[in-house]
Amino acid sequence: MFKNYIPLLFLMVVLYTGNFSVYSQTSREDLEQRRLELREEIQRINSLRTSNKNKEKSVLTEVEDLDRQIRTTENLIKVTNQQANLLTRDINSNTNKIQSLRKELEKLKEDYSQMIEKSFKSKSQQSRVMFLLSSESFLQAYKRLQYMKQYANYRKQQGDEIKLRTEEMQQLNASLIKQKKTKDVLIAENRETRGQLGKNRQSQQVLIKSIRQKEGQFASQIKKKQQEINAIDKQIDEIIRASIAAANKESGSTSRDVYELTPEAKALAANFASNKGKLPWPVRSGVVTTRFGTQPHPVVKSISINSNGVRIETDKGGKARAVFGGTVSEVQAVKGANKAVMVRHGDYLTIYNNLSKVYVNRGDVVSLGQDIGEVATSSSSGKTTLYFLIYKNMDKLDPAEWILRM
Repeated sequence: MFKNYIPLLFLMVVLYTGNFSVYSQTSREDLEQRRLELREEIQRINSLRTSNKNKEKSVLTEVEDLDRQIRTTENLIKVTNQQANLLTRDINSNTNKIQSLRKELEKLKEDYSQMIEKSFKSKSQQSRVMFLLSSESFLQAYKRLQYMKQYANYRKQQGDEIKLRTEEMQQLNASLIKQKKTKDVLIAENRETRGQLGKNRQSQQVLIKSIRQKEGQFASQIKKKQQEINAIDKQIDEIIRASIAAANKESGSTSRDVYELTPEAKALAANFASNKGKLPWPVRSGVVTTRFGTQPHPVVKSISINSNGVRIETDKGGKARAVFGGTVSEVQAVKGANKAVMVRHGDYLTIYNNLSKVYVNRGDVVSLGQDIGEVATSSSSGKTTLYFLIYKNMDKLDPAEWILRM
């Protein structure tokens, strides 16, 4: 009975723990990837802040930079805590499995010992020969021989199972030690991150205090900046509408807001749409400083800001690159934002604004990842910021829904 029970129990344990391990491993890998991404983002923010520290920056800009760093640091702490909690769960699970395996191994060894003892007492080499010779017929002798072989095989299987369980327990012990070390490292890292977060919050509170004393003045600055953004967005809308009208005029259509698509353009648009959420960043390294849509200002909460795209701060001399293959439909100067390049993908458009240098011309076919221009650096703030937008005809789309991990 025990012989039939053990393999069944073992199969159930393997199936259960196997599925659990796959789930845990996937979660661990996702969390570790996110943790590394957040650490890289914090390093980029620090690097950008350091490179701009000699520039004259307003208190408002400094607080905005600190706010981004604090939010990213908070996310890092959250992810690291999730990793530590998952490791705690895995450690507890492995501890329980080790205890279960240890009991199972003791039972196997006990049964094996009893079987060997009985075999030694009743089945010496001489008694085995006599057991065969005392058979009443050849058929009975054959059956006894088969029984003896089966018994010997069962002993071997029991011995192999003991060896297998012993190795499994050793592997679990090694895994447990490794998991505990990883958890200790994460806890230490989190302690250090929390310390830095506390310092940043103190610095932010000092700056916010000075802002609140002159909130009216800073509110005026924010509103003025928003007016400049609105003017830039209006120019971009006009460029897009004029481009659509010009393209449709060539095909004989009078529509001003929607592209008339050829079969090839429809296929390109469908291909672009199928890559939603998987497009690469329009810069090789950067931090999003302004997100799409209407949102409260990160410092002066009473004021809302709006953006038709995202602003990405990158390294000085950073290049803007095509997020998808397409055709350059426009290259134009935008008042207050240097030059803009518009790339068409059927009835989808990607716009790369605030370029100091442009490497492409209207009508050029660009490929995925191709450099299309150099992002301009502000002489006053020292920041190198790309304004990136995605449209479908005249409809504004949130780039964060299209760009991978934005």
